[in-house]
Amino acid sequence: MKAYLLSSPNESDLHYFLRRSERATKTRIVVSANKVEVVAPMKTSERCIRSFVDSQQLWIRDAVKRIHSRSDKTKSLSPAEYIDGVTVPYRGDQIPLTVTPTSAKQIRLQLVQDKQFVVYLPATHQEFGSDRIRRALEQWMKLQVRQQASELIAKHSLKHQLVPRSLRIKTQKSRWGSCGPNNDINLNWLLALAPPIILEYVVVHELCHIKHKNHSKDFWTLVSDYMPDYLTHRRWLKQHGASLMRGL
Repeated sequence: MKAYLLSSPNESDLHYFLRRSERATKTRIVVSANKVEVVAPMKTSERCIRSFVDSQQLWIRDAVKRIHSRSDKTKSLSPAEYIDGVTVPYRGDQIPLTVTPTSAKQIRLQLVQDKQFVVYLPATHQEFGSDRIRRALEQWMKLQVRQQASELIAKHSLKHQLVPRSLRIKTQKSRWGSCGPNNDINLNWLLALAPPIILEYVVVHELCHIKHKNHSKDFWTLVSDYMPDYLTHRRWLKQHGASLMRGL
């Protein structure tokens, strides 16, 4: 996505990103803690988009300030440093972390009986140990989300023949998932931090977008057919999503 400068007299510079969408019927603005995104229909001219964004400058800046204010107050689920004895968020729980020195050259991580993370940290990694452990946890969790999501797709996809073309696990700052025009499903790896039912809800949500590329009444009826209690999970994400988005 291309970045554009939103400028205004006596105001600090602010950039926004333009994303074209085949599903969009009108131009809209999405403000998150890390990004201002303008979503526009494929055929809308840049001149019209720019005019619309300029007309919304005050709203955009106010929204950014509000979100940053809330973000400052949002409690992080993760430790300040990844050292022996802290706990790490995973699947809606806090898992104790044990750091064990090793003579091996590569860092290694394992989850023992779903109750304890054990990291084997080489002596050569000690100086930047916390950051290396965090990155090892992130890579491990991405693999777990891919495996768990693949199992959930296999579980749900055949009920209404909603089979995605591909599955990608991504780092995203404002979205939990998406389904592209060719039925490629993208999922945010930070769903690893949420309870398992939340990942299942997002997978079902994106599978339903294979049939309905919108959030119409028919779409939500289809989601409800898979998960009658989906509103509970949707509300959970709205309530706890900001903490999850802070990441590891």
